[in-house]
This record gives sequence, structure tokens and C-alpha cells, in this order.
Amino acid sequence: MSGGTEQGSSERHGAHGRPLTLRERWEAYKNSPFLPATVLVLIVAAAAGLFAGSYTYAMANPTPHRIPAALVTQPEVERGEAFVAGMEKALDASLELHDYPDAADARRALDEQKVFAIVRASADGGVALDVAGASGASVAELLGKAGIEVGDATGVEVTVRDVKPLQRGDPRGLALFYISLAAVIMGFLGAIQLSVHAHGLNPAERIAFTVAYALLGGFAIAAAVDWWLGAVDLPFVQSWLILAFTMFTSGMVFTMFNTLMGRWAMIPTWGVMVLLGNPSSGGAVSWPLLPSALGHIGRWLPPGASVNAQHTAVYYQGHQFVFPYLVLAAWALGSCTVFWVWRHRHPGGRARTPEHAAAAT
Repeated sequence: MSGGTEQGSSERHGAHGRPLTLRERWEAYKNSPFLPATVLVLIVAAAAGLFAGSYTYAMANPTPHRIPAALVTQPEVERGEAFVAGMEKALDASLELHDYPDAADARRALDEQKVFAIVRASADGGVALDVAGASGASVAELLGKAGIEVGDATGVEVTVRDVKPLQRGDPRGLALFYISLAAVIMGFLGAIQLSVHAHGLNPAERIAFTVAYALLGGFAIAAAVDWWLGAVDLPFVQSWLILAFTMFTSGMVFTMFNTLMGRWAMIPTWGVMVLLGNPSSGGAVSWPLLPSALGHIGRWLPPGASVNAQHTAVYYQGHQFVFPYLVLAAWALGSCTVFWVWRHRHPGGRARTPEHAAAAT
């Protein structure tokens, strides 16, 4: 009896004592928490580098690509050809001039954000260069500096005037970018937290709670920036609803990817909303100074749409566009549709009790 026990023990110890094969080691590693932890280490490192790289690529050296400007033809600008040619050279042929018969038409185009500046005759016979800081502080600064330098070089008297200035509490025009960025990031962080801490929410409940935190979060952002800090005088209800719409869209984008990709949903969410969306939004650097591809892509992504909607709501009340709202609506509706259609794949939710089981109870 004792011998049999010792023999069995010896066989077990022998089986455990032999070296594991490479395949066995890999299977053990694959089924341990160390594999996903290692993958996360690599993903976080790559995301950090891409995050810094995307913002540096977009903002480190803003270069003009296409800056629409209005040229008032009546009265004719004295020595206007020399000034325009000098501006073209200074801006590396990026000034795109559009002729307008009078100053009123040119100003209307500026208010509708079709142009970023107006070149017209000044009262003293020189050139008046009207810029719009509200259309982009970086573009206005670039045009104003180039105009003065060209005027000195060509002997033309140039007067630069900001006819659409930024608000006093936001001299660089970054406040709207930051509140939109806050809405984007908190939108998908809220969805992540619902997945972690409210795992049992059913699809309709998850959408309802996303709406709830979006409305409350949008209100908190607008109230902090306007009422508490007084940095920007917002059209409060409209700005609040834009922020809430942004937060909801961002949250549902994560929820969509979570439905399709499970625990790795943060990767495409971060890529679309942060790595690509925020640098291309035009909030920190106006789109004429962004690399051309980013300038076009950004308008079709939620961060760019949010910045655009917020920007026109604050500075161009009478000349707003429906396009950014349509972009947000398309992303929100698309994300909700994917989530709802494939809701059975979403890792959250709670099992329903079968009717016969409930009856038996």
C-alpha cells in the first residue's frame, strides 16, 4: 500500500519536475494575465509616441496652404498689384483672391467664413488689410505680419485691422478648442466607465445613461468656462447642447467599437477621436495652416465638427452652418445603429430570466 502511494507520488513529481516544452510555455503565457499586460505596455508606448507626433505634425510648423481672401475692386486699390504680388510671394503662393465689387460684399463673405481677409483701398490712398481673429488667430497673425512686411518692402502704406476679434478672455482662440477636447475625451471616458462599473446595463439603458452624462457634462463644461471663469461669453444653451452632442457622440463611438472589438475598443476610439480628430479639428491651428490632408479630413470627424459648430455659435451667430451638426449626427446615429444591431456581441448587459423559470418560481 505504502509502495503504491510512493510510486504514484513519484510519477506526479516526475511529471511536474520535467522541463516544460516551448509550446507548453507559450500556452501557459497565453493563458496568463501577462500576455494582455505586455500588449497593453506596447500599445500605450505606441499611443504616447503617436499622440505627440500627431500634434507636432499638425501644429509645430503651421504652413499656409490655401488662404481665401477678398479683393475689393471698387474703389481700385492704388499699387494693389504690387502689394498682392508681394503677399503671394510672402505666403508662398497660398493666397487665393476672390474679387468683390464693394466692401459690403467682401464683409459678407468674411462673416460667412468664405474668406479670411479683405484687401481694399484705405482712406489715405494705401492698402487696408482687414483680418478676422475669430476665424483663426494663427491665420490673422500670419496675414497681418506678412502685410506689414510686404508694405515696407513695396513702399505701400498698409493698415491692418482685426474686424472680427476674439473675446478678451480668449486672446489666442484656444478656449473653444479645449472645451471641445474636454467633451470628446470625457465622452468616451464616460462610456468606458459605464462598461466597467455599470456592466449590467442593457442596450437601451446604456444609451439613456450616455445621454444623461452627456447633458450633465456639457452643462458643467459650459458653466465652468462661462459662469465660473468668465473666459468666453458663450451663447449658453446652444454651446451646452453642442458640448452634450459631442460627448454623446464620442461615448457612442466607443460603445460601437466595444461592440465590435471588445476590450480593445480603446485603440480605434483613441485613433479616430484623439490622434486624428483633435489635431485636424482646426481648433488650435486654423485649417488653412494645417497639412492639406488633415484640413480636409478634420471636418468629417466629431472633434472638428464640434469645434466648427462651437466656433460659429460664439462668433458668427447670423451665419451658422448645418454641416457640423450633420457630421455629429451621422457619427452618433451610425454608432447607435451598429451598437443596437449587434448588441448581442456587446460585453455588457444582464441575462434575462426565462419566462418558464419565472413562472416556476
